[in-house]
Amino acid sequence: MDAGLLVLRLVVGLLIAGHGVQKVSFRLGGDGWAGGAEEFRRDGFRGGRLTALAAGAGQIGSGLFLAAGLLTPLAATTAMGVMTVAGTVKWPQGLWVQNDGYEYPLVLVVVAASLALAGPGRWSLDHVLGVTPWPVWAGVAAIAAGPASGLLTRVVLHRSAPAAEGTRYAPAAD
Repeated sequence: MDAGLLVLRLVVGLLIAGHGVQKVSFRLGGDGWAGGAEEFRRDGFRGGRLTALAAGAGQIGSGLFLAAGLLTPLAATTAMGVMTVAGTVKWPQGLWVQNDGYEYPLVLVVVAASLALAGPGRWSLDHVLGVTPWPVWAGVAAIAAGPASGLLTRVVLHRSAPAAEGTRYAPAAD
């Protein structure tokens, strides 16, 4: 079981971290910090550069912490939060990824939730530090707080739709 948790943590954690790297740099096919800011603007979010930085940092940090099995419930909460936001952006396209749907963010939310409940396993920094097993309430709290924080972020940072179709959003102040 520990080997399976390690593989799951490494693959999913590094994919989430890589997704964050793309938001703030030209690495891994990213468009740099300005490109990440523009992506958020196109998706209707306020904040531009600050939003891209927060999302990128959240993805990089939570992904690396999940991969290492460090502070697993907190890492899972953050990962679920940022990927819930991604899911809300893709929601109008439906479930399937071939239509730019929310399938991929949903899978990452579910895997992070599963890690919050299962724990990181013995081959983790949490185990080395002696903080495992995490209590069940920590996993349940992570599962509640992660998606809730993502939905709250969406509500707070999302701009209303333009009045007329074809109207572009005015650039948000950074």
